[in-house]
Amino acid sequence: MFERLIGRPLHYAWLIVIVTFVTLITTAGFRATPGVLIVPLQNEFGWSRGTISVAVSLGLVFFGLTAPFSAALMERFGVRKVMLIALVTVATGAGLTTLMDAPWQLDLLWGVVVGGATGAVSVPLAATVANRWFYERRGLVTGILTASNASGQMIFLPALAWLATNYGWRWAAASVAIVAMVLVFPIVALVVRDRPQTIGLEPYGAPEPVPVPERSPRPFKPAIDGLRLGIRSRTFWLLSATFFICGLSTNGLIGTHLIPAAIDHGMTAVTGASLLALMGLFDVIGTTASGWLTDRMDPRHLLAWYYALRGLAVMALPYAFGSDYTLVLFAVFYGLDWVATVPPTVALTADSFGRERVGVVFGWIFAAHQLGAAFAAWAAGESRGWFGSYTVAFVSAGALCLLASGLSLRIGKGERRTRLVVEPVVA
Repeated sequence: MFERLIGRPLHYAWLIVIVTFVTLITTAGFRATPGVLIVPLQNEFGWSRGTISVAVSLGLVFFGLTAPFSAALMERFGVRKVMLIALVTVATGAGLTTLMDAPWQLDLLWGVVVGGATGAVSVPLAATVANRWFYERRGLVTGILTASNASGQMIFLPALAWLATNYGWRWAAASVAIVAMVLVFPIVALVVRDRPQTIGLEPYGAPEPVPVPERSPRPFKPAIDGLRLGIRSRTFWLLSATFFICGLSTNGLIGTHLIPAAIDHGMTAVTGASLLALMGLFDVIGTTASGWLTDRMDPRHLLAWYYALRGLAVMALPYAFGSDYTLVLFAVFYGLDWVATVPPTVALTADSFGRERVGVVFGWIFAAHQLGAAFAAWAAGESRGWFGSYTVAFVSAGALCLLASGLSLRIGKGERRTRLVVEPVVA
């Protein structure tokens, strides 16, 4: 059907990219939903922002810690099964959230259940798909799929904020469950395949047949082996440290607290969500361009520039709230840089640990990203209560981004490539 539509053969890998992009867009929107719910939950139940931020932090922690194990489960049971189970779990957790009346229920449902399930279909899924289905254009594909992380904000957050404002936060939570089961689940079930070899193809651009690794009888062994492999490497720790700061300055701080910060300055929740949506729009451009650049430039230099520019931008944010024009400029600039760090980070992971291990090892690096996000989600909420504004949180995050810029230039220096000295991990 698709070949008839475009008039020439279409490699199935590109169809996998489209479906994965749609899946990642929706799960990113699901994960970002708590940013819309903070003020409505505060108003209805009287919970403090610090209390609500605990659930957001838990969600980000489980989002990150699930990633390496989901990559291992994909190796053992297949990508499609993991994606389908994750979508059912998201729908169940979001639906039950509408019945909650205590903070521990928010912690359990949105923190543990939804956070863990969205982690199973997150950025490591993008790395797995790009490296399984593509021999060429891996950087570009990683950039396209990674961009979906912020594109979910662009599509969902304004609509969710509108629902929460006009009909109540329960409608916003229920819509997550409906989209997961009615829209995304059938598409994944019909289209997704685990590897190109299962349908008689080779990865896109492969000059010769690519062997398929044997599946491990112990599904979590590759995840543990990937962690053991990483912790012996200086490169792993530098990538994890910089990615910790990446998560701190994006999902944890801006993604969670920009809407409440906008409300503090007299704006509506819809306006704050629209700023995040604008970031999502420009993130598609910035991250796709970053993938293209990663195929052509030293990833270390790209990371240094990305973190330095991000640090300066977030330091300037407290002064941008006085002008709508300046806020729009900030949203555009920050959006271009939002997750542009992912393609070069994935490339450095693949170069250091091998393509066959990139999904699992990057899963642990991504866990550091989400630990940073969880820390910022909690710390920014608490600092807002202590100081009455988010200024300290914004300036501190900017300073850490400048530190990450310097650390990026140290990645890979003085260390032999791990894949040359460590036995392969059976996955």
